[in-house]
This record gives sequence, structure tokens and C-alpha cells, in this order.
Amino acid sequence: MARILVTGSANGLGAIVAKRLVANGHSVVLHARNAQRAQDATSACPGAETVVTGDLSSISETKHLAEEVNKLGALDCIIHNAGLFRGGYRETSDGIPALAAVNTLAPYILTCLVDRPKRLVFLSSEMHRSGDASMEDILWTQRGERRWSDTTAYCNSKLHNVLFAKAFARQWPDVKSNALDPGWVATKMGGSGAPGSIEAAVQSYVLLAEGTEPAAQKSGKYIRPGKKEDRPKAGADDEKIQDRLLAICAEFTGLKLS
Repeated sequence: MARILVTGSANGLGAIVAKRLVANGHSVVLHARNAQRAQDATSACPGAETVVTGDLSSISETKHLAEEVNKLGALDCIIHNAGLFRGGYRETSDGIPALAAVNTLAPYILTCLVDRPKRLVFLSSEMHRSGDASMEDILWTQRGERRWSDTTAYCNSKLHNVLFAKAFARQWPDVKSNALDPGWVATKMGGSGAPGSIEAAVQSYVLLAEGTEPAAQKSGKYIRPGKKEDRPKAGADDEKIQDRLLAICAEFTGLKLS
């Protein structure tokens, strides 16, 4: 039995995956951004071990969330599932758009601060292929709201998730760190008309979370629905780009990898 944290598990794929992992006999720690969402998460997955709360758009709340997770004891896997897409700029108290905070900074902060698990799963998307690998102004502190684009920011953040998976796989050889593309599926984020298979997406989540199958023994990979390994965007393996992303996140959050 594994102990697995699933961020953003109050609804959508996060909730579906949490239920599947519980059904498979695992101990699952749910996450929601506030108390009301925590109730929703518990109702959606009553067999979970517990639920932790924290707004991932806030650096201070994400740091506190890491502290609360560590109090629970060792984890086998963290699935960085939480993410934002549409909704506009929505500047946070830290002066950056919520999407950049949730999709890029939160996985970095939690990876830095939560006691190192055996497996890390970073949620990406096929849209990462349109992401900008230049690492210029990734937190939109220079472009600001006037030049904001939901789609551009989302594509960039999903590329960041691939880069994180590869960077942590390289820096921590004892951890299996991979990126997961769940496909375009019919959830609140994906919309009712999305053509992808939820079951195929769940299979890939479970593969990487459990870590028992041969395909899950690899690290630094990009996994698509149906447990299929694929090649990500050209440049994702560039260690200089990976290190640049880590350096930007370290500078903004005040956290460095140990």
C-alpha cells in the first residue's frame, strides 16, 4: 500500500483518481484550497485518509500547506494535479497571476518543502508544445495584465511542469519524477465536449502513483493517456533551460532545493 497526496482533488480528475487509488487499497491524502472545498473533497472520496487545505495561489499558504503535509508523515508519492486555465489575470497578494502561482510556483514550493517522497508526478498537457522555452518573464511581472493571455500562460506553465519533472529526476536520482499528460477530457476544466478518455487518463495517473509496473520505474519521462510514453517538446531535455526555471522559482520564493 502506498501513501499518496493528490493536490486539487476536490473535483475533476483529481477526485476521480483519488477514488481509484483508495479502491486499489492505497492511503490517499486529499487537498483543497479552503474548508468548503475540503468538505467537497471528503464527500467525493469518503475513503481517503485525510484532507489538507491551502490556497496554492498564495506563496505563504503553500508553504504552510507543506508544513501540514510533513506533520502527517512520509509519503510515497505526490501528484501535483492542481491547476488553473481560464479565468483572466487575477493578480495574487504576491503580485503575480494566480495561474502562474498555482501551475508553476506551487509544485516547486511543495517539492522543495515536503519531505522527499519516492515518486513525483507533475501534470502537464499536450499544450505544453506551444510553451515558450526562453524562460523570459515566466511569472508575468513585466508583461502584466495588459498583455495577459490565458492560453499563452497555460501552455507555458505546462511546459514548466515537464521541465520540473526532468530537473528533479536529474537532481534526485533516488526519486522517480515524471510528467503526465492526462489528455483533453470532459471535466470542469476540459469542458463537456472534450473527446479524451477519462479511463485512459486515470490509468496513467495510477501507473505513476503506484510505481509498481516496469514503465513506472523510469524517471524524467512524459506519459500520455493509456500508460503511453511519448517525447515532449524539443528542448525539454535542455539542462540549462531546466536550471533557469529552477533559479527563477528559487529567487521569487526564497526557496532552494536541498
